[in-house]
Amino acid sequence: MRTAEIKRRFLAHFETNGHTVVPSAPLPAIDDPNLLFINAGMVQFVPFFLGQRTPPYQRAASVQKCLRTPDIDEVGKTSRHGTFFQMNGNFSFGDYFKDGAIALAWELSTKSVDQGGLGLDGDRIWATVYLDDDEAIDIWHRAIGLPMNRIVRRGKADNFWSMGIPGPCGPCSEVYFDRGPQYGPEGGPEVDEDRYMEFWNLVFMQQERGPGAGKEEFPILGDLPAKNIDTGMGLERVAVLLQGVDNLYEIDEVRPILDRAAKLTGKSYGAHSGQLASASHPDDVRLRVIADHVRTGLMLISDGVTPANEGRGYVLRRILRRAIRAMRLLGWSGPALPELLPVARDCMAPSYPEIAAEYSRIASYAYGEEEAFLSTLRAGTTILDLAVGAAKTARQTVLSGEKAFQLHDTYGFPIDLTLEIAAEQGLSVDETGFRRLMAEQRRRAKADAQARKSGHADLSAYRGVLDSGGPVTFTGYTETARESTVRALLTETGQRVTVATEGEAVEVVLDTTPFYAEKGGQQADLGRITVGSGELEVHDVQEVLPGVVVHRGRVVRGEISTGGEAYAEIDITRRKAISRAHTATHLIHQTMRLFLGESATQAGSLNAPGRLRFDFNTPSAVSASVLHDVEQQVNEVLMSDLEVRAFITSLEKARELGAMALFGEKYGDAVRVVEVGDYARELCGGTHAARSGQLGLVKILSESSIGSGIRRVEALVGIDAFGHLAREHLLVSRLAELFRVPSEQVGDRVEATVAQLRDAERELEKLRAQIVLAGAGAMADTARDLGGIAYVAAEAPGGASANDVRTLAQDIRNRIVGRAAVVAVVARSGNKASLVVAVNTAGVQRGLSAAVLIKAALAGRGGGSAELAQGGGVAKSEAPALLAAVEQALVRVP
Repeated sequence: MRTAEIKRRFLAHFETNGHTVVPSAPLPAIDDPNLLFINAGMVQFVPFFLGQRTPPYQRAASVQKCLRTPDIDEVGKTSRHGTFFQMNGNFSFGDYFKDGAIALAWELSTKSVDQGGLGLDGDRIWATVYLDDDEAIDIWHRAIGLPMNRIVRRGKADNFWSMGIPGPCGPCSEVYFDRGPQYGPEGGPEVDEDRYMEFWNLVFMQQERGPGAGKEEFPILGDLPAKNIDTGMGLERVAVLLQGVDNLYEIDEVRPILDRAAKLTGKSYGAHSGQLASASHPDDVRLRVIADHVRTGLMLISDGVTPANEGRGYVLRRILRRAIRAMRLLGWSGPALPELLPVARDCMAPSYPEIAAEYSRIASYAYGEEEAFLSTLRAGTTILDLAVGAAKTARQTVLSGEKAFQLHDTYGFPIDLTLEIAAEQGLSVDETGFRRLMAEQRRRAKADAQARKSGHADLSAYRGVLDSGGPVTFTGYTETARESTVRALLTETGQRVTVATEGEAVEVVLDTTPFYAEKGGQQADLGRITVGSGELEVHDVQEVLPGVVVHRGRVVRGEISTGGEAYAEIDITRRKAISRAHTATHLIHQTMRLFLGESATQAGSLNAPGRLRFDFNTPSAVSASVLHDVEQQVNEVLMSDLEVRAFITSLEKARELGAMALFGEKYGDAVRVVEVGDYARELCGGTHAARSGQLGLVKILSESSIGSGIRRVEALVGIDAFGHLAREHLLVSRLAELFRVPSEQVGDRVEATVAQLRDAERELEKLRAQIVLAGAGAMADTARDLGGIAYVAAEAPGGASANDVRTLAQDIRNRIVGRAAVVAVVARSGNKASLVVAVNTAGVQRGLSAAVLIKAALAGRGGGSAELAQGGGVAKSEAPALLAAVEQALVRVP
């Protein structure tokens, strides 16, 4: 049974049993500060479990895209570890509990294929339960009929689930399938989890836990008011069972990628391995890594992640580079992703049709990352060659762990390649030192992550506000001021208070508000809240929890208190300017897609009063002509004065209308659509102008790169754009006056003047070079003999450029023939001195190196080749000492 069919049957089974089918959230769509990616099927339902939001359904089912990277080094070595995976889940929010969860799981697992089930043999299914969960044991044995010898009690580490932070938790029951004696010894899951493969985990969330480390060191605070169900069936694991393969790398969504990699590298997968993944040949492990990582990279880019040096983008970069590295280690030297990524697309498109539709965008980022990494490999190889050469010169046999770590950490150069190249040169690598430095780096990263892990406990005061009064009502789409009631006051540290007096900073929660909280790239409203004789100046507005809008500010008059009648009024001028900028962002987004293609999707934005910043995905710079055309078309839309309309509809209907949804955003069943006539249509929760004509003017100021495959446009809107053009007009008028030409000729005259200045600079450069080189012959005649080496020490004339100094050193060197020669020339510029060393061919043949001499003089700084090297950055008073240091180094030459 194909993986896509397993997914279909799972959703159909639960939909038939009264569950609402919820689409998978994008991999990076995380509202949790503790996570970069969704790593479990229940993550998008966390607000329901924590009571932050009321679920719109009592039963739900989903197939969630997930990513886990902590065990990335184990990928390929076991049958269970993969980075990207899909989690089938069914959820109950205060509806059915243990009996319903177990019955539904058993029915789907064992029902025949003809009846829509998975057709697993019930006689080969085992269940584990928490130590004291007699209720679950009774259901498995009496209601389902599972024999007691196939029901195993296990401890807290294995059969008790929590999020790892204070919150809902509870015992769980894991469902296993016996794959047979060829996979390991009998005895159940406690004996061997390769033979007995877990494929479903049923979590009975009935308690609340407190703080504590690890899987066991935390207290149980009490029972939850409602008992919930959270289950997770590993889609890939079920595919392993139903497709009769040994591990998850051999299922239909992964194996074709592996086979293509094997064919390209001339390897025969499985020829030298045992049946268990743990008994695999290194080549098979690498092939599995390739298949897993290529698929993961495809899914990440599909969900809007692009390669970067931090955060989610770094995870993607590391995964892609591990796949490319593995191909290289298997002997493939050409570009790998153009061969492998299309195979991954064809594997995943049956379940995710959007991958095929977006493939050109996905491929552009993946292929660009491979090109960049191959350049990194070339640069790293050069640096490594120099390090190997230096080690050999020093008669060392081991390359330091610090150097290997530098290559890995700074240049992204894989340790495997460092080991390989060093071995070819007869050197070993201090792997212990390298691993120590890597471990230190991981500890620092883990400490940073733990420090970030404030989790949901820090939001308890806000959650209390939500529980006591429900969500705050936002009225800012239709009004800019309204009467309201102060629901809560909190200090900057999150402590609830009843009164705030003049001068105090405070956070105010109202029952209704016209203030827009910062989100979606739109800056927050500012304004004032009056409570009786007290007044608060609002300087920030945030939605700290879904439904909890916090107004942050300072009491500027009197005092305000909880329960007081309030009058909230936003800064209307600021709101209108921000709204115009937000509408302009939509127009630029749509127009960029028209000119650059559908792949030019939004990657971020900032909508501020009178200005905007729009980040978008595109692999290369946007030409000036295209920017001009985009700007012109946007302003033509403004001239058309199109109506801007916002309305609520279903997500499915919005997609049918062609509304753009942003990668990485998570949407509910009901969404807000903002459309500008028939020109632009987007899912958006922000505020906008009423008509496009209200924007007045949009002026694009700049376009630049902010990362691999991400460009940024900055623009002005409305009166700010007019002000910019007015200043430019004054500047052009002044230049026209100075050049005494009409305004339309200013550009030509400026170009001509610049060209004349450059010609003059070139002539001056020639004169300086002639002056500098005029003394080259006399300087060559001052050569002194140092052990058979002709040595010239000289200082360049004042005002000589760096290029002049290099030219002088080379000219002196070339005048000395018939013997080894070294020329050292210092130059002083400002308060600093620099040094150039040149060595002729005879000197290089004798073993002399300009690069070595420059480092000797500058205490390891500087660089270059054996023939020519340079460095500097020392005080100008040190110039004579530099020449003396070169001489001392030459004296020591044997």
